[in-house]
Amino acid sequence: MMKGWMYILLCSDGSYYTGSTNDLDRRIIQHQIGEGASHTKKRLPVKLVYYEEYHRIDLAFYREKQVQGWNRKKKEALISGMPELLPKLAIAYRDLTKK
Repeated sequence: MMKGWMYILLCSDGSYYTGSTNDLDRRIIQHQIGEGASHTKKRLPVKLVYYEEYHRIDLAFYREKQVQGWNRKKKEALISGMPELLPKLAIAYRDLTKK
């Protein structure tokens, strides 16, 4: 099985980019030199602010898709190491989108 990583980058414009890879170091370099995703190419430089390691790449990809759907506050709670805030932020976000 191939290892995988889900990662979050902070872009120069303050936006976040969430991705997954089987080689974190190589992928970060690709982003930095403009060979990453189109989102990061236009927002260099980027900084790695969070990552999770998985024993299978498909699990990292699944997690990437999950986190991509999150709002900024939830991503920032994850980055800050405060996962206990995630359920509360999800409920607050749901309430906002219903109005």
